[in-house]
Amino acid sequence: MNKNIRSLAAAALLAPAALMAQERYACRTGNVSFFSATPVENIEAHNHKATSVYDATAGNVEFAVLIKAFEFEKALMQEHFNENYMESNTYPKAIFKGKVTGITAADLKKPGTYPVMVEGELTMHGVAKPRKEKATLTVEPTGAVKASCDFIVKPEDHKITIPAVVRGQIAEEIQVKVRIDYQKM
Repeated sequence: MNKNIRSLAAAALLAPAALMAQERYACRTGNVSFFSATPVENIEAHNHKATSVYDATAGNVEFAVLIKAFEFEKALMQEHFNENYMESNTYPKAIFKGKVTGITAADLKKPGTYPVMVEGELTMHGVAKPRKEKATLTVEPTGAVKASCDFIVKPEDHKITIPAVVRGQIAEEIQVKVRIDYQKM
C-alpha cells in the first residue's frame, strides 16, 4: 500500500509539469474568406468567427468554420450560398483536422516568420478530403502566434452541386484564405 501512495504522489507532482510542457494556442475569431472570380461576377465572402486550437508540442491543429457565418456583399448571394450550394442547415460546419510540420514548440519561443506544411483532412458539405498546404506561422515579439494559409477548393471535390444555369457565375476553383491570431492557452 505504501508503494501505491508513493506512486500516486509522484504522479500528482509530475502531472503539472507534463501539462506545462504542452504548448497550446487557441483562437475564436479567426478569419476565413473565399473569392470566386468569373467574367460574369466576382463572389467574395468573409467569416470572422473561425475557431482553432493548435498544440505546438504534438503539431496537431484543428479549426472549425460555421458556414452560416460567412458574410456576403449581397444578401441574395448569402441566401443562395447557404440554401442552394452549401446546404448549411444539413452541413453547418467546415472542419479541418491535421498536423503542422516544419516547426517545433521551441521555435515558437523566438519571434520570426516560419514556413510550415499543414497536412490533414478538410470536411466540408459532408465530404472529407485530404489536404496538404503550405502555410506560414509568425511569432510576434509578444509571443502571439499568427497563422496564414491560402489554398484552392473545387466545389465538386466536396460534392457541392452548381446548377448549369449559373455555372458560369461561379469559378471552378475557389480561392480560400485563412488568417488565425492565436493566443497561448
